[in-house]
Amino acid sequence: MSLDIGIDLGTANIIITIAGKGIVLNEPSVVAYDKKKKAVVAVGSEAYRMIGRTPEYIVAVRPLKDGVISDNDMTEAMIREFIHMVNGGAMMKPRIVLCVPSSVTDVERRAVVEAAMSAGARKVFLIEEPIAALIGAGIDISKPNGTMVVDIGGGTADVAIVSFNGIVQSRSVKMAGNKFDQAIIRHITQKYKILIGEKTAEKAKMEIANVFDPTGEKKMTIRGRNLLKGLPESLEISDKDIYDAIHENAMEIVEQVKLVLESTPPELVGDILSNGILLTGGGAMLGGLPELISDHVGAPCYVADNPIECVARGVDAAFKMSGDLLDGFEQIQLYNFK
Repeated sequence: MSLDIGIDLGTANIIITIAGKGIVLNEPSVVAYDKKKKAVVAVGSEAYRMIGRTPEYIVAVRPLKDGVISDNDMTEAMIREFIHMVNGGAMMKPRIVLCVPSSVTDVERRAVVEAAMSAGARKVFLIEEPIAALIGAGIDISKPNGTMVVDIGGGTADVAIVSFNGIVQSRSVKMAGNKFDQAIIRHITQKYKILIGEKTAEKAKMEIANVFDPTGEKKMTIRGRNLLKGLPESLEISDKDIYDAIHENAMEIVEQVKLVLESTPPELVGDILSNGILLTGGGAMLGGLPELISDHVGAPCYVADNPIECVARGVDAAFKMSGDLLDGFEQIQLYNFK
C-alpha cells in the first residue's frame, strides 16, 4: 500500500493532506534555525511564535517567498519535519503532490521537486494552484464551461480561467498577503512614525480591512515603537488607515483579472458573467475585495467556503483525477532535470 501525501506549499502556511484522511496538518511556513548548533530548532507554529523574539544566533525564517523557494536547505528541512509529523516516522516513501503557482519557471519547479525528493518522496507530482483551488472548492472543471478563479495566498495571486480540465488563460502576480502586511507597516511608519511588527499588521488586515468602502467606524488599537522617542506606544487606527495602505495593492489584483479577461475567448467570458468569479486562498477573506473586483469587472464575485483550505482539498483529490486533468497536473521524475 502506498502513502499519498498532498502538500499545499504556501508562502504563509503549509497544509498537508493524506489520501483517505483529508487535512492532517496546517502550520505556518516558518523554520527556526540555530546558527551555533547548525540545527533546526522548530518548525510551524512553534517557529512562528519565535519571529522577532529570539537571540541573535537563532533565526526564524520563512523559506518560501512569493510562492517559490528562496532557501532550499530550510525548505527541505521544513518539508522533512512536517512529513515526519504526519507520517509518524513510518519508513514507507510517499508519493507527493505539490502545489505550485501557475507562472512557476522550470528552475523553480526543479527546486520544489528536489526539496520533496530530498525529504523522502518516492514520486513527485505537481499541480497548478488554480486547478487545485477549483477542485477543492467543489467546482466541476471537466465540462467545456469557463470558470474563473482568483487564488490569493501569502506570496502570489493566481488568476486563471479553466475549462474542460485545462487552464485556458492565467496570470500570476507577486501581490498577496505578505505584500499587504508590508504596505500596512510602511503606511503606519510614514503617517504616525510608529514601527509595528508583521504580526500586528496581519492582525489589523484581518480584523478591520475594507478595500471597497471604508467608513472609518471600524477601529482597533495597535502597539509599536515610536521612532522619534524610541519608546513603546499605543495607537488607534481605523479601516480608512488600512484602505490608504493597501487599496493600491488590491487594485493590482483587479488589473490582473482584467488582463486575463481581455485575452479570453468571448464564449468563455460569457460563461464567467453567469458563473461569477471565485475567490480562494487566505487573501480571499480581505474585507471588501469581492465587491471591489465585481465593481471594476462587472461580473459577480464570491468567496469559496473555507477558502484557505481549497487548494489543499484540491491537492488531496488530484490523485484520483490525475488521468483526467489535461493541463495543470504533471508527474515529475528527478532525472528530467539532470
